Amino acid sequence: QWLPKLAEAGVEVVSITPLRDDTAKVLNATWLAPRPNTDTALMLGLAHTLIAEDLHDTAFLARYCTGFDRFLPYLMGDSDGKPKNAAWAAEICEIDAETILALARKMADGRTMIGTAYSLQRGDHGEQPFWMTAVLGAMLGQIGLPGGGIGFGYGSMNVQGKALDPIAAPNLSAGGNHAGSFIPVARIADMLLNPGGAYDFNGEARTYPDIRLVYWCGGNPFHHHQDINRLIDAWRRPETVIVHEPWWTATARHADIVLPATTTLERNDIGASSGDRFIIAMEKAVEPIGQARNDYDIFSGLADRIGVTEAFTEGRNEDEWLRHLYDVARQQCAQQKITLPSFDEFWENGYVETPEPDAPYVLYSEFRDDPDAEPLRTPSGKIEIFSEKIDSFGYDDCPGHPTWMEPSEWLGGTKAETYPLHLISNQPQTRLHAQMDQGKVSLRSKIHGREPASLNPEDAAARGISDGDVVRVFNDRGATLAGAVVTDNVRPGVILIATG
Repeated sequence: QWLPKLAEAGVEVVSITPLRDDTAKVLNATWLAPRPNTDTALMLGLAHTLIAEDLHDTAFLARYCTGFDRFLPYLMGDSDGKPKNAAWAAEICEIDAETILALARKMADGRTMIGTAYSLQRGDHGEQPFWMTAVLGAMLGQIGLPGGGIGFGYGSMNVQGKALDPIAAPNLSAGGNHAGSFIPVARIADMLLNPGGAYDFNGEARTYPDIRLVYWCGGNPFHHHQDINRLIDAWRRPETVIVHEPWWTATARHADIVLPATTTLERNDIGASSGDRFIIAMEKAVEPIGQARNDYDIFSGLADRIGVTEAFTEGRNEDEWLRHLYDVARQQCAQQKITLPSFDEFWENGYVETPEPDAPYVLYSEFRDDPDAEPLRTPSGKIEIFSEKIDSFGYDDCPGHPTWMEPSEWLGGTKAETYPLHLISNQPQTRLHAQMDQGKVSLRSKIHGREPASLNPEDAAARGISDGDVVRVFNDRGATLAGAVVTDNVRPGVILIATG
């Protein structure tokens, strides 16, 4: 409901994305469509303009930041002979230099909020746009002010910048990692293909474990990994793969054992998070279909088979666990001066709504008011424009300050001569990830039974493609068939196929 309020207030929105419909129509946003994966270069061009025209906030940089003096020579080209000015950025991004100059001036002229989508992390050098967002926001000097500063993940997570006081929500502990080992989520294929192999992560030299069995519950790696054929090869390496799954996803299809789990409609549960004002009573609507069992019953059955039933269940069944978790949260909320009804009253009403805070929350306002008393969780406690710690890692692909590094694959690279379209996979409108793709809503979106692939009229005409054609989308890693949607909602050079 806040988007119409934003529009009614006359707030000007500039949407920087290869996809026009990333932004709600009600906002009437100005659309700038750069080449994908060039966001860091664009922000460097904006930052250079702020310096060149003396529009940056020197007082904010001095009090709240560290390392700007180490970043400035790179930005201005003193260290490499390449000023990161608007003309330099325009050549990389394919956004006109005058447009970049005008945008920088407008950002400095009034209250400006920079919101950066989480999706950018999944590109090559994906940490750089977020770091550069923080630097650009710091240069404008509005971090911690109402309606200004920076934010990440708006539109994909329901808690970013939200006006609420975190509540003690019903939850189970995730437990401890007794193995003492971990991998970044994107390295699953690397781990399975290279047991015992070495890799670097956050300045540490680590070793991949030798995984013989995969037990997957609550996720779908085939949905979010970039090279599916490589993942398929990796997935064949363990001796056994076990998956909990209500849907016949790609992950389930590639498992040795699928334990059919219930959907949320087939079990009793509580929906809650610390970043929400509602606790939802998720009352079972239908009995489990076929052989489906809820996760708790599956794990309890396994615990029974290995002789640890009492240790796992603690003597509670499903209903008793729900009551216990709710009552613990109720007691914790009471310490926050928040009164929750009894479990029976909560279950009868269907939900609990906790009060709104007295005042809207302004992100980083405490830090701005007193950076010494409310430091950030960085080594210096400040906004680190240059990071001594990251610089000490010695990584050639992640230096100590935000940097434009050419992605391994992008429309400005040599590979684009062979594969001249950039594939973007956004979140689908007709399902959640891969869930319920077989449902009527998702099936109605198909074209001749194929997932829609949107492309610009220029690219369609150059290939003799018409709306509704079945097309082959391919690169050197694989191929898929899709149904063509010819639309000017995607910039030239881009093709869009939703994930899942």
